[in-house]
Amino acid sequence: FCFVLFLFCYVALLAGNLLILVSIQCSPLFHQPMYYFLSHLSAMDICYTSTVTPKLIADLLVERKTISYSNCMLQIFTMHFFGGTEIFILTAMAFDRYAAICKPLHYLLIMNRTRCHLLVLAAWAGAAVHAFPLFSTAISLPFCGPNEIDHYFCDIFPLLNLACTDTRITGVLVVAFSGMFGLVVFIVLFVSYGIILFTLRNMSAQGRRKSLSTCGSHITVVILFFGPAIFIYFRPPTTFPEDKIFALFYTIIVPMFNPLIYTLRNSEMKKAMKKFWCPLLFSNKHTVNLKKFID
Repeated sequence: FCFVLFLFCYVALLAGNLLILVSIQCSPLFHQPMYYFLSHLSAMDICYTSTVTPKLIADLLVERKTISYSNCMLQIFTMHFFGGTEIFILTAMAFDRYAAICKPLHYLLIMNRTRCHLLVLAAWAGAAVHAFPLFSTAISLPFCGPNEIDHYFCDIFPLLNLACTDTRITGVLVVAFSGMFGLVVFIVLFVSYGIILFTLRNMSAQGRRKSLSTCGSHITVVILFFGPAIFIYFRPPTTFPEDKIFALFYTIIVPMFNPLIYTLRNSEMKKAMKKFWCPLLFSNKHTVNLKKFID
């Protein structure tokens, strides 16, 4: 049952995010900053989830519960690197919405293509700064006893329980580089969207409705992603059986629902997807109309 469930989730995640990624790349929307960041977010969703889910699905199929040491270390680095990149891209998207709603007259000047490229580059650099200390911490831990963790992927907190040394100071450093990092970014995003929502009072009803639709999607993703992550990482370095359930949210569930959250209430995105994926439908309509006109 778990194999079928997670296989379905992973296929739906790949299909949804690839649908958004290709639709944006092959449409004029790619030149708009919001959709430029959304395409990068979809790419990060695929990379981020692929560090954990394929291994989980394969192990469920063959009923295996082991991972090599090198693959475990690689999983820690890639998960925190791609996860950190996704967090910073969400921050860039919040900055884009702030510029569009609070500084509309200067929006094109603020969010030019060069600045968008720099923000994505900064997201990758910030993710590296976040991931390398955690990876260095994990790879320097001495292991000499038990080799079993209560989790479905390698993460830093479960590994601390297996280390043959005092890990109290290490645990504080991990909380600083993961939990504090997530909390600070979440507060920045919360304040940013608070300012945006406050500014919406001065807009027309139609503009307010459109902006609320876009910002509502962003806020939903931020809450679903950051809530479980902060619960797990912003606390003393201990593990609970419930951690696996919370980890499912930010490793599988949120990346799977991101395409739905960002497209269901976005008319521009739906139009771009229809024009790219249904060319035959549109050409048939034009043919019928032309025939009627000739008749």
